Amino acid sequence: MKILGNILWLVLGGLEIAMGWAVAGLVLCCTIVGIPLGIQAFKMAGLTLTPFGHTVTYGGGAGSAILNILWAIFFGIWLALGYLVAGLLNCLTIIGIPFGLQAFKMAKLALWPFGSEVD
Repeated sequence: MKILGNILWLVLGGLEIAMGWAVAGLVLCCTIVGIPLGIQAFKMAGLTLTPFGHTVTYGGGAGSAILNILWAIFFGIWLALGYLVAGLLNCLTIIGIPFGLQAFKMAKLALWPFGSEVD
């Protein structure tokens, strides 16, 4: 199921979104200050490329929490809201429920990326 899900995900827009995250990561890595943000964008690009079969574990300490709060204020809320809306729209149909669940997983990572790992 995860291979079929990932293929459908890529065909139905996952590739374009992952490329957008990768371009954002490259742009952010052009400055020293943006490198930590660029790394998080690359993490999102990897998960967005093939979300089925991957899990996200959250951890980190106080430094990650501070960076996550700043990320959420400036970027995360809007990114997570976009994934949340996409997930809700996908869950309107029975066929779309697995895709909606993946969008919810990415919404949480988009809101709180620092200190998390994609397995």
